[in-house]
Amino acid sequence: MIRFDDLGLFVRSAALGSFSRAAREADLLPGQVSAAIGRLERELGIRLFARSTRSLRLTAEGEAYLPYAREVLETLREGRERLQGESPELRGVLQVAAPSDLGRNLLLPWLAEFRQRHPGLTLRLYVSDQQADVYRDPVDIAIRYGRSQDDSLVALPLAPDNRRLLAAAPAYLARQGAPRSLDDLSRHACLLYQLHGRTYDKWSFPQADGGLRQVAVSGPLQSDDAEVVRRWAVAGEGIVYKSWLDMRDDLQRGRLVRLLPEQPGEPLPLQLFCPHRRQFSPAVRQLHGWLAERFAALGEQP
Repeated sequence: MIRFDDLGLFVRSAALGSFSRAAREADLLPGQVSAAIGRLERELGIRLFARSTRSLRLTAEGEAYLPYAREVLETLREGRERLQGESPELRGVLQVAAPSDLGRNLLLPWLAEFRQRHPGLTLRLYVSDQQADVYRDPVDIAIRYGRSQDDSLVALPLAPDNRRLLAAAPAYLARQGAPRSLDDLSRHACLLYQLHGRTYDKWSFPQADGGLRQVAVSGPLQSDDAEVVRRWAVAGEGIVYKSWLDMRDDLQRGRLVRLLPEQPGEPLPLQLFCPHRRQFSPAVRQLHGWLAERFAALGEQP
């Protein structure tokens, strides 16, 4: 008889490419995961993985079986969530991925308060500017800026009107002056963001005709962590072009000053993404409502 726990370890081992990583995630020993995969292979009469001392990859049979295993586990999950939906108390585990700056400075206290209201729920927050894959990574939902190109995901709005803003610290402006136009940006130290080896050194700005104008910028400081870029700006190191949500507190407290306020920034809606079949999870639905209320309470972006 196939054990559901073995199916879960098979799916996680396939996603992580390692028995050891799957074992750490499940708080097991690697040998226990290997034994579980062995049991599953004997029940099915096939080899699911091709193993070597340096790699672990699915066989053709394993690739073919993987979507069925996911389907079984998802059906079990849906049944559990349906039962939980009939109870006023949320239970289980909800795993959330979020961008670094937003996750640490806005979501962190909000999620803690949400969990306090639902003590039966375990929340796991994964903070990174690397975009999480809700199908392969150990997350249930992903909070992201922008729009997804994946039609299989449901996008639930959190801050649909959010935009990027240009800003700099008073100390920087005292030294270098403020740009008077977008053309002036080329003569300033701009703080640049990197992702997957790409440097975002072309900033886009909406124009009156509905198009976007791209402005090439440069600067001596670059990082793949959006919070680091914001902190450099607060420290007076240069000009930043960043989400209003990330800079709202700094702008209100005078640590940053908005630049070229007459120039609209690029739209950057914040959304909660989840797979279709988890759309109506009670925990996801309630968390979305909770966060949407808090983002709305921040007020309108200037």
